[in-house]
Amino acid sequence: MVSDAADSHLASAYGRLLVLLVDSPHVDVFLDQVVRVAAEVVTPAVACGLTVRRGGGAFTVAASDDLAARADEIQYGADEGPCLQALRSGRAVEVVDLREDGRWCRYREHALRLGIVSSLSLPMTVDGEAVGALNLYGTDPAAFDDRARRQAVTFTDQGTAALTVMLRQADQALLHRQLTDAMASRSVIDQALGVLMGQQRCTAAEAFALLRQASQHRNRKLRDVAAEIITQVTGTSPQPAPGFVAPRPHT
Repeated sequence: MVSDAADSHLASAYGRLLVLLVDSPHVDVFLDQVVRVAAEVVTPAVACGLTVRRGGGAFTVAASDDLAARADEIQYGADEGPCLQALRSGRAVEVVDLREDGRWCRYREHALRLGIVSSLSLPMTVDGEAVGALNLYGTDPAAFDDRARRQAVTFTDQGTAALTVMLRQADQALLHRQLTDAMASRSVIDQALGVLMGQQRCTAAEAFALLRQASQHRNRKLRDVAAEIITQVTGTSPQPAPGFVAPRPHT
């Protein structure tokens, strides 16, 4: 019965991905929905981020919540971690209990402070190249049992297939601009979270929840709501964070 329910849930998720593929004119909208569906489907994941490789670097283009975004960013700063290893090796990387895992010392300490104890990172391979990685995070040890791993692998395969269709249909110059926009959107969202944390005296997770609630209530994209918050506070339109450089397309 559990297996049947899981299969039904995955089938439903795949149907949602196909609808997203048809209805999402912009790649950042599609990717944002992919991580949200993944966090719902692969239980007991508490957060999901999606990393892509562009211009020799790695960037989070979508995150189900602030926890996933921060966990990904720690790895970029340390230049190590399960997500980067999955992206570089093209193989799945699982952390059963980070408290006892000796890999990635620079990442480990900061991730534990966030409450991350286990994780599962799965490469998204298009035409034989790992172009991204889906990163699932848990706050309990051994969070991903055999069933959860199968769910994660199946969903990642489905998401990759949908993404492959989108990539092949997209004009490469347009795709580059859209991916750059997705990275810039993440920067604007992070700035808005900082504003909300200062105004509301709340945590990053609580600020993200407030931003998501406002986005859904107004039926507007998360980035647009974030930009509005920044403009109201500063009087000017938001700019990419210092140090943000849009990756250049391969020639």
